[in-house]
Order: sequence, then structure tokens, then C-alpha cells
Amino acid sequence: MKKLFFLFLLISTVSFSQEIALLKYSGGGDWYANPTSLPNLIKYANQTINTYIKSKPATVEPGSSEIFSYPFVHMTGHGNVVFSDAEIINLRNYLLSGGFLHADDNYGLDQYIRREIKRIFPNNDLVEIPANHPIFQKPNLFANGLPKIHEHDGKRPQAFGVFVDNRLVLLYTYECDLGDGWEDPEVHNDPKEVREKALKMGANILSYIFNN
Repeated sequence: MKKLFFLFLLISTVSFSQEIALLKYSGGGDWYANPTSLPNLIKYANQTINTYIKSKPATVEPGSSEIFSYPFVHMTGHGNVVFSDAEIINLRNYLLSGGFLHADDNYGLDQYIRREIKRIFPNNDLVEIPANHPIFQKPNLFANGLPKIHEHDGKRPQAFGVFVDNRLVLLYTYECDLGDGWEDPEVHNDPKEVREKALKMGANILSYIFNN
């Protein structure tokens, strides 16, 4: 029933307004980090890739039935993430029903989100997504895969995913900080080309969600 409900919502929004959400999780991590990032990404996507996303993202909790209303849910932060057993089940059902979760490490999230992803999908590995995956190909080409936006530990940026029946249901971006690149220019004083690169990659993610 939830799957049919989600598909109905997705189909009904194709030509009308769309909406995405930010995940409000427990555990002490700052789920609310980068407050200007999603509004800026939405504005950029609506201007460049013909989406019709509502300008203000919703806020949704992982255990809520409301999560099934959003084809794309984003989460970020610097610290701990803890999902209850009920939230794990709800998130799994959401993702198996056609939903998509993007977790963006804002530095410090890595050890916690990997643990929780394994709880959501104990039988599906979190694997690195190759540069030839469609999410890096259109509408903007990223020939080397995930771009580097902010430097932390001198490591290369990596995009990891969980695939279910060959469908990417969860994207985890690491050592990249896409969300920082989406924020207002004065927040991090990123060069224009760096911010543009982040927004283009974000547009690719949204394009992938709304067109696959």
C-alpha cells in the first residue's frame, strides 16, 4: 500500500510542484547544519534543469509516515546519528518503496552514518559508485566522479551507494562537502567555480531522482 501511495504521489507531481525534505534525526548530530544549502540547490535546479520544486524544503523525521510524500530526502551534519528500531524499519520501507536518501558528510558524520546504513540494509553493501554511473553523467558531466568541494583530511572525495535490484536507493557523499558548496556564497567564501561545481553535482542528483 505504501509503495502504491508513493508512486501515486510521484506521478501526480511530475507536471506540478515537487517537494524535497531535510531529515531531522536523533543522536546529537546537527541535522540542521547548512540551513541555506537546500533552498539554494532548489533554486539552482529549478532554473537549470526544469524542476518545479517548492522553494522551501520540508523537514521530516525518519519514523514519520510523512517521509513517503518526498521522493528525495537529504541529511547532513557533523556528529552522531541514531535511528530507533522503528525508524530503521520505516526508512527501509521508504527506500524500498521508491524513496531516495542522500547523506552528505559535513565532516564527522562518517563513522555514525555508516553504522546506521548497515542497520537499514544489513544484507546490502555500501559500495563506491563508479564515475560512469548516470548520476555523474547528466545533465552535467563529472568524468572523475564526485567533485571535491572542501578539504578536510586530504582524502579523495567518494560517493557510496546502496543498490537494491540495481536501483540506487541511498547515496552517501564523503570527503566532499556538497552541502557547504550549496550554501550562500558569504558563508564559506568559496570561489564561484567551486560553488558552481557543487550546485551542478546537486542538480545531477535531483535529475537522477526525478527522471529515473
